Amino acid sequence: MPRPFVNDSEQMDRRTSRSICDAIGERLQQSLRPEPRLPTYLEHLVNELRKRDRDRDSQN
Repeated sequence: MPRPFVNDSEQMDRRTSRSICDAIGERLQQSLRPEPRLPTYLEHLVNELRKRDRDRDSQN
């Protein structure tokens, strides 16, 4: 398939094009990354540690 004619002033060099593609890819990865979630059991343990820390701090 022939490439459409593009004015030379509108062309971008390969390095610039690669940089733009990389930057877009990084931004997409950051915005599409799912929030990390602990397994239920670990979440329970972390909450228990927080509760104990609060209880200990309130006693001091």
